[in-house]
Amino acid sequence: MWSMTQGERPSSPAPALDSLTAGVQAAAGKGPPPVHLWNPAYCGEIDMRIAADGTWFYMGTPIGRPALVKLFASVLRKDPERFVLVTPVERVGIRVDDAPFVAVAMETRGEGAGRALAFRTNVDDWVIADSSHPLRFEREATGGLRPYVLVRGELWARVSRPVFYDLVELGEERDVAGVAMFGVASAGTFFPMAEAAELAAQLAAGEDAP
Repeated sequence: MWSMTQGERPSSPAPALDSLTAGVQAAAGKGPPPVHLWNPAYCGEIDMRIAADGTWFYMGTPIGRPALVKLFASVLRKDPERFVLVTPVERVGIRVDDAPFVAVAMETRGEGAGRALAFRTNVDDWVIADSSHPLRFEREATGGLRPYVLVRGELWARVSRPVFYDLVELGEERDVAGVAMFGVASAGTFFPMAEAAELAAQLAAGEDAP
């Protein structure tokens, strides 16, 4: 059931799901738990995985209770070595296939230069893309782009395909260091997606835009 990273030894057996849930509930209070302040002993890896589509699994079975997923998500943290669920008394590793969250909706707030783009994640967190919560665009093997928005700490949300289409509709060209770039602006920050000439060539060839 449990596995350890090579060379590490747990200080105690990794907790079962019920025990971990109880610990998370005890740690939860009003507002986001201060997981960045907690540094309990590492207790091993629990058989929990977050799939690329944002589904949480425990021992190969999807966790069907949204409230439980939100509870675990509230104590998720990215340590240098791994993703962990952390409480004041225990810290366990989990697997994440891509990003731990998915941005499933977007809304615009304000207009013109003051416009901000707010994203809702699959666990109902809201984040506004800005200099502290940037958008990034990774190149896929197929040539397309894979977009992400930083939620908190080192935890990113992959922007779902329908939301990405909405994002592209808001895009514009700007000069970045002498290069015409296509991107999107939010809260006073411009986030380049790709070179404008590259996108024009794709469209001319009949290929899908990123």
